[in-house]
Amino acid sequence: MALSEIEKKEIKVFSIIIGVSLILAAIVNIMNIQLPQSGLIKALSAFVKDTIETTGYLGIFVLMILESALIPVPSEVIMPFAGYIAYLGEMDLYLIVTIGTIANLIGSLIAYYIGVHGGRPLIERYGKYIFIRKSHLDLAERLFENYGEILIFFGRMLPAIRTVISLPAGIGKMDVKKFSIYTIIGSIPWNFALVYLGYMLGPQWENIIGFFEKADIIFVAALIVILIYYIKTGEVE
Repeated sequence: MALSEIEKKEIKVFSIIIGVSLILAAIVNIMNIQLPQSGLIKALSAFVKDTIETTGYLGIFVLMILESALIPVPSEVIMPFAGYIAYLGEMDLYLIVTIGTIANLIGSLIAYYIGVHGGRPLIERYGKYIFIRKSHLDLAERLFENYGEILIFFGRMLPAIRTVISLPAGIGKMDVKKFSIYTIIGSIPWNFALVYLGYMLGPQWENIIGFFEKADIIFVAALIVILIYYIKTGEVE
């Protein structure tokens, strides 16, 4: 089914905001520009490191379930730090990837079934409070009906998107077997890349966090812009 002009515009606007945010973040890091920091990424990073250091593989498993079940715990911190622990010889690199991928599937299925069994009625009733409208649910259903496999596969390899992609898949009633298969094959390269990057960087693994931490105010600003856009378009609609 063809997208409406409003839906095309929303996708274009969000793509531009995300693209501009990443470009600005890269410029800030390359030019070593000092910006105010929200402290959000720093706090999340400290929580992730403390959890893994205390509980090991179990901590990775639980954190990666949360990361895939609508809880914004960044895999961009979890897996590189675990890779660094593997670099120290205290964990196995391939076991980390395996545990992370299994946890991703479990967390994704939790979010998926939330979408299947109560997502649409819940969001239709309360979605306006988080700037989600009925038109967004209709769009999700059409997208997952026609492009579900592609959306899940690539969505599992996109920061932030991978945390929430399973909910609209459930709302869109995507076939659960296909959903599970593409969740796994989309999670493996992402997890391996992050773990291996942390392993190769060794003590410098925190440079990954530094990229986002140094420019986190930009991502906060981008979120505010998106929320304002939702409010304005909601008033028009």
